[in-house]
Amino acid sequence: MTTTPEDLRYTAEHEWVRGPDSAGTVRIGITDFAQGELGDIVFAELPEVGTELEAGSTCGELESTKSVSDVYAPVTGAVTAVNEALEATPELVNSDPYGEGWLFEVRLADEASMGDLMDAATYAGTTSS
Repeated sequence: MTTTPEDLRYTAEHEWVRGPDSAGTVRIGITDFAQGELGDIVFAELPEVGTELEAGSTCGELESTKSVSDVYAPVTGAVTAVNEALEATPELVNSDPYGEGWLFEVRLADEASMGDLMDAATYAGTTSS
C-alpha cells in the first residue's frame, strides 16, 4: 500500500511539492507510488542550482535497475537547492521518498501556480486501480 501525505500537492507525473515556505520556496520529490513503479533507484540526475524551470518541462532523470524515468518540473521557478545526498545514496528516494529522498527545491515564480497541482485525495484517485 502506497502512502499519499495530505500536506503535499501532486502532479499527474507523480511528483510531490511541499511548501511554499516563507521565502516562496518549495521542496520537490517523487511519490511513493512512483518509486515503487521504478524499482531500485541507482542514479539521480538533477537540475543545477540556478536553473530556471518551466512547469511541465523535463528537468532530470532517475535511473533504476528497471528503466530510466524523466523528472518533470511541477512548478515554474529557479532551482535553489538539490539533494546532494542522492549523489552517494540515490536509494534514499526508495526508502524515504517524502523525507530524506527529496530531489530539489525551487523558488516559485508565481505562488498561485500551486493551485494547478492536485491535492492528496485527487492524486490518490489517479493511482488506484
